[in-house]
Amino acid sequence: MKINNLASRRSSRPGFDSVSSVAKRESRENCVMPQGGEKLSNGRIDGGNLTREIIHLEGEDSLKKDDADVRKCGNDLDGMPELKDDQIQLSDEEVSLDLGEPSPEVMEYARRELGETDDVKCRTLQELRDIIYERGECLPHRMDDDFLIRFLRTRNFNVNRAHRLIVNYCNFKEEHPEIHQDVCPPEMKHIGEDDVMSVPPYRTQDGRRIMIYRLGNWDPRKYGVEEIFKATVIILELGVLEPRAQILGGDVIFDLEGITMAHAWTITPQVASMVVALMVSAFPMTTNAIHILHQSWVFDVMFSVFKPLLDVKMQNKIFFHGSNMDSLHKHISASYLPKKYGGIREELPYYKWIDNLSKVPQIVKEMKQLGYVLPEEKQKQQPDQSVED
Repeated sequence: MKINNLASRRSSRPGFDSVSSVAKRESRENCVMPQGGEKLSNGRIDGGNLTREIIHLEGEDSLKKDDADVRKCGNDLDGMPELKDDQIQLSDEEVSLDLGEPSPEVMEYARRELGETDDVKCRTLQELRDIIYERGECLPHRMDDDFLIRFLRTRNFNVNRAHRLIVNYCNFKEEHPEIHQDVCPPEMKHIGEDDVMSVPPYRTQDGRRIMIYRLGNWDPRKYGVEEIFKATVIILELGVLEPRAQILGGDVIFDLEGITMAHAWTITPQVASMVVALMVSAFPMTTNAIHILHQSWVFDVMFSVFKPLLDVKMQNKIFFHGSNMDSLHKHISASYLPKKYGGIREELPYYKWIDNLSKVPQIVKEMKQLGYVLPEEKQKQQPDQSVED
């Protein structure tokens, strides 16, 4: 796999100045907020948590609000109301995305924790759009409100930090086209068949999605780490379409049962920096908590590569449980976990998400804009084999 360094590089963008000046002039005429039928999109892997130059974070930008405190990922559930056990309905196990407006409870959380109000959204969306045009450090594939709101929510509506995040997002895509461009999501089924990754079709008691990695099931001789990056980015791009995910973020479980030194050798500093970029500095999704299960001395070798990249705040979001599922249940209720982790729920293969969501027109449109190729497009791209000799 060709993994480029996360060095800064800019591609030439002919005509950008002339186009941007027109778009900028038009954008100043109105502060357009999403209407009733429109959806806000986001999710957030906490880019506000790292401040080190090594991962190209905020630099001189202030971390004022984020630095105020590190939210507990345990029993307080960030102030979100917890469902009673007798309220659990297995009908919540739907392989679909919630593209509707968040509930009043979630919006209250957004107001309290992110500082989100209609006035703040209107003002900061316009300011962010202006800064993108004026500075010219990136050329996002979209500039509409639904897209930009993701970056503002991830950075608590701090416009300068949101701008740095969107620059990092665009640079990451430019520097690693092999995990973004011309990737066909349905062809990633082997990740699900090998049970390397999964996303349950239900949420935790605080309304967050969970991504589960079982790296011990991955055979590095069969396919490289870039395949796991591809699958991860697909999940993130799909998850960020949910407005409530943009506000609440998500949880990650790393089940390390069965990992060997063959896995550890794949974690180079470059791979580690890419992982941290996706989780912290280059994607508009907040990582609420990372739960490590069945860790061993092999994990210690792997973690030694990551730890220098993580500041104290991010390290405080990592919880080590070993084989103690009761410890995990202090953070995520057993009612919202697979049976494998002492829960009551069933598993869901990764590929079922892709199969189902590939049939939803709005989601297909979003994925095509990001450069993904669906089966029908891929078939059209192939040369005609029926030409007569």
